[in-house]
Amino acid sequence: MWVLFFTSLINRSGTMVLPFLTLYLTKKIGTSPAEAGTALLVYGIAAFLAAPLTGRIADRVGSLKVMKFALLGSGLFFILYSFLNNYYLILVASFFLAAINEAFRPANLSLISELVEPSQRRIAFALNRLAINAGMSVGPVIGGFLTLIDFHFLFYANALSSIASWIYLSRVKWTSLQSASSSEVPEIEPKEKIRIFSDKLFLFFLVAVVPVNLVFSQHLGALPLYIVDELGFSTAAFGLLSAINTVMIIFLEVPLNDLLSEISYKKSLVLGALLAAIGFGLFAVAQTLIPLVIAIAVFTFGEMIFFPVTAAYTSEVAPDNRRGEYMGYYQMTFSFAFSAGPWLGTVVYQNFGSMVLWISCLCLGILSALLLGLIRK
Repeated sequence: MWVLFFTSLINRSGTMVLPFLTLYLTKKIGTSPAEAGTALLVYGIAAFLAAPLTGRIADRVGSLKVMKFALLGSGLFFILYSFLNNYYLILVASFFLAAINEAFRPANLSLISELVEPSQRRIAFALNRLAINAGMSVGPVIGGFLTLIDFHFLFYANALSSIASWIYLSRVKWTSLQSASSSEVPEIEPKEKIRIFSDKLFLFFLVAVVPVNLVFSQHLGALPLYIVDELGFSTAAFGLLSAINTVMIIFLEVPLNDLLSEISYKKSLVLGALLAAIGFGLFAVAQTLIPLVIAIAVFTFGEMIFFPVTAAYTSEVAPDNRRGEYMGYYQMTFSFAFSAGPWLGTVVYQNFGSMVLWISCLCLGILSALLLGLIRK
């Protein structure tokens, strides 16, 4: 588990291309903002479509092989991407880059499920998120300085981190990991091929988490506009407010999930969704510094509870030889929400105002909490 932690940490510490992709496309390639947004949309669509497919591949050939392929392949693809100047080739490259790069996630989640006992999975998934958030707190900062030299350095640094994490993961001897060998992965019987579509409980769970995932995605879309444009805070102030979320996750998420490990999945799912609803709903009345800090802290507690427990719940309900596929569909709900959510939030914000947006977030979060409360224990 610690090997996977450091693999994700190394990989995420080089995450620079996606945070600066719109700036790169508009300033370096000369696209319009809408065209740059389309490139991100293509990336999101590819991630959405690829998640269940790569999950099934992980079930067949082994999660470890898919993770290594994703790390090495994305590293090489980042280098290739830096040489493209034609907008339409960039769109095609964005699609394949997403398919390769995002293949890491369902395989990684599946492998964690295999390695860790059920009683420790919440903590393990929280630890995995810690690696991601710690890395993401470093990569964009370094990337910001690299853009001052040359935008192409973003691609080279991102490629370096991907390849470095591939080397690190490849040098580890997995003496106790049975599924490291594809010959030991159980064959999937033909009669099981449609099991996930007949698993009504899991499909209901996937539907139930979508509304609250749309709520969480607003920190990428409408929230910056609300704090900077409507409330009049500087971009630097927004950066500091955003850091509250990251710092809380780094220092509190793992011990918080350890503390809540005895609470049932059902109660934790409902609690996480409700805290997200309340946190984003508070932005309807939070217009000064202290209320904004409280709102961010509340939804961050919801995030720290909700995401590890959803991954742990998926690992529990998934059949042993189909965890990759289940994790792929689970990941697909996030790809959808974090592609469509920021766009949807900005549309509501622009056309109906911030009050309608934050009240809608409150209602969506409560809707998820009610639906998740219907899941059998």
